[in-house]
Amino acid sequence: MAFPGTALPLASSSSLPSSSTISWGCALSWASTRLALRQLGRAGGRGPAGNVVVSIRGCSAPAIHGGAKRNSSTRVMAALKDAEQAKESPSLKESLDMSVASHDVLPPIKAHKRVVLVRHGESTWNAIGRIQGSSDFAVLTPKGVSQAETSRQMLLGDNFDSCFYSPLARTKRTAEIIWDAREKPMVSLFDLREIDLYSFQGLYKQEGKDRYGENYRMWQKDAANFEIDGHYPVRELWARAQSCWQSILNSDGISILVVAHNAVNQALVATATGLGPEYFRQLLQSNCGVSVLDFTPRMSGDLPPYVCLDRLNQTPSPPLIVSGGRKALTRVLLVCHGATDSSIQRRFPASANENVNVLGSIQSGKVAELLLDVNVDVVLHGPGSCAKHTADYITQVQEAADCLGVNCLPRYVDTKELSGLRDMDWGEWQGKPKESVVEPERWQDYLQHEVVPGAESLSSLWERAGDAWQTVLNELGNLAVSSDSDDPKESKERTVVVVSHPTVHITMLAHCLGLSQAALGSYHLDTGSLSVVDFPDGASGRGIVRCLNYTAHLGRWAVPVTRPSLADEDF
Repeated sequence: MAFPGTALPLASSSSLPSSSTISWGCALSWASTRLALRQLGRAGGRGPAGNVVVSIRGCSAPAIHGGAKRNSSTRVMAALKDAEQAKESPSLKESLDMSVASHDVLPPIKAHKRVVLVRHGESTWNAIGRIQGSSDFAVLTPKGVSQAETSRQMLLGDNFDSCFYSPLARTKRTAEIIWDAREKPMVSLFDLREIDLYSFQGLYKQEGKDRYGENYRMWQKDAANFEIDGHYPVRELWARAQSCWQSILNSDGISILVVAHNAVNQALVATATGLGPEYFRQLLQSNCGVSVLDFTPRMSGDLPPYVCLDRLNQTPSPPLIVSGGRKALTRVLLVCHGATDSSIQRRFPASANENVNVLGSIQSGKVAELLLDVNVDVVLHGPGSCAKHTADYITQVQEAADCLGVNCLPRYVDTKELSGLRDMDWGEWQGKPKESVVEPERWQDYLQHEVVPGAESLSSLWERAGDAWQTVLNELGNLAVSSDSDDPKESKERTVVVVSHPTVHITMLAHCLGLSQAALGSYHLDTGSLSVVDFPDGASGRGIVRCLNYTAHLGRWAVPVTRPSLADEDF
């Protein structure tokens, strides 16, 4: 798997107020140069020492040095020289793209490492809808303090080796609450600050719309290409996240806590798993949401480690209660079937007809109870016994909602079996312990290069799971159409539940994110877990992963956030 590049050194936002600049395109024409110089003269653009500054895509170059007087002809020639140099050099956007694409982002490691990412609790500016960026005026609200305390309790049993945190007040306080009485070091890392949003910072969201119009729309719709004050904030953030990984993974210890921000944590997850800035806002991070990444060294020792996203955005409150991100009326809930004897014993499935065991039945009941918070329209499930059992449990509880006092109206759930949701045929590996057929460090190599004798090929799994995902989207689209035709004024949530095997769900998630087959070893799901994919623009729009591998609903059987997990558990 290819990984993006290392960080490009960037000026911090704190340097911006020191000079008044006009941002021009790198390929200035004679006419635009003259116009810009006239604008610069009117604006009186001067740097820290009284220097006139010409800014080309955020790269400032002094046009008058030391405050010395120069005639207008000299000024024009200096500006034109700067413009010609800019023509020969890549733009800031191109430089950032080259930084992201040309180097390995992750350093080699010698031992397994687990990194737990936590976003800060709700801040005062979160609560009132101000754009924070990397400003440091907001503090935690009482709700934010409570969220941080819940995270502290959730992580109480872990023996973290170190904690990295953003120096901004809202994050520093969250880190202090979670770290509590631990005596091991806390490290403030400036690059973990929130995304630099320059002129947007401090504005209410409506003010941003009113003042910036199309530019604000670009920030909402195409953030990777959003430009403000001569900067590309999201691309800068991706480069900065790569720099953070160098500090985090080169530190001592195998269990590391990182407390940061929404956008930064998105960038950390994305850069670790090889996703570019176009994935901004596709992997949600709610207040005090927890994401976990496992890093496994390669056998060669001099290559970037394998990476597995163990979970994404496990929040203090259930993921079906919308918190953060755009509101979506259509969504898909991916439910992994309950545990079987094979899954408990860490074996490949013994047969296609293996049913859930006692724990699996409990898990099925727990996930069915969690889903009472939503009206499920359709349940799609695979043909295997374990998937059928979990799907039937969910359907029965949904249709008994009125009797359970959850809803005064009865619910009717359409249930369908899809052959494409069947588990993978593991051939000669069927029923065998995972560790007996492949070394843990080589699991992701097998996923990309090996063929299991007598088993279904990965390309076959990839194709049929892709077809199954399209069927899921068609079901979701049909529900939205029928809702519109019944009552165009009604805004009703439409939900499709898919019950299948972790293997199949991982493959469908890869299709949802537009990834390749090589990504299958980069995600992990547990039995009884829930993953939520929102579609704020409808079934034909982009899927937004609200959470991945949520297990808190399982109570005493929940999978601990800090459980050691190796890459061989991905399937």
